[in-house]
Amino acid sequence: MADIKFEIVKHIGELSESPKGWKKELNLISWNNREPKYDIREWSPDHQKMGKGLTFTEEELKVFRSLLNDL
Repeated sequence: MADIKFEIVKHIGELSESPKGWKKELNLISWNNREPKYDIREWSPDHQKMGKGLTFTEEELKVFRSLLNDL
């Protein structure tokens, strides 16, 4: 399996932390040197390991925010 390259362009905030120290975060991440996307996933304390997550373009994130505001 090919290595996935990533760069956390901007750390926006933490949503929660597990008892093992992994944090669910919202970040702006460039995957494989592509245009950065907004990303929600769990990260190990050293940011070397990650869980499965969701990525959003800026437009998708705005729609998601609108949906949350309607709750």
